[in-house]
Amino acid sequence: MAHTLGQRITELRKTYSLGRETLAERSGISAALIAKIEDEGHIPDLAPLIKIARALGVRLGTLLDDHEQLGPVITRAGEAAASTRFMTGLPESAGANDHQGLTFKALAADKSGRHMEPFIVDIEPDAVQEKSAHEGEEFIHILAGNLKLEYGTLSETLKAGDSVYYDSIVPHRVISADSNPVKILAVIYTPV
Repeated sequence: MAHTLGQRITELRKTYSLGRETLAERSGISAALIAKIEDEGHIPDLAPLIKIARALGVRLGTLLDDHEQLGPVITRAGEAAASTRFMTGLPESAGANDHQGLTFKALAADKSGRHMEPFIVDIEPDAVQEKSAHEGEEFIHILAGNLKLEYGTLSETLKAGDSVYYDSIVPHRVISADSNPVKILAVIYTPV
């Protein structure tokens, strides 16, 4: 399997003899965004990735994984920091060292056949994050900081130790509730 997200999508698309336009129609994602992901290495938010994975008939993890393991996957303390999978919410003008978004650190990236995607997510206080909606469910446990959850028309502030479980089909986003970073455990479930 190819190593970057764009390479994986291209490889899967070609395996199934799908053009970008066909993948765009099936996923509801613009061909321009698919081209940007494949050609420029752009990393979109989770919602478009989930739609692309569904249109290709694969798990989200198939697009994000480097390799898979059949047995249990143990991530020791400190190892998640070395497994950053992707960052979202970065403005177009951000430099390589600017961290103005959400950094997703996979906790079970090597687990074969999983339907849940567990991450430690670091949310910078100035993260630029749009509301998104996608199939599945999410569970979030706040590890540090104050999180603002916007879910449909609801807006709630959650503190360290709080958790929330919701249907991802409702437009939602998570951002810092104040001027401090937030660290969360997020588990994303997408049906097969």
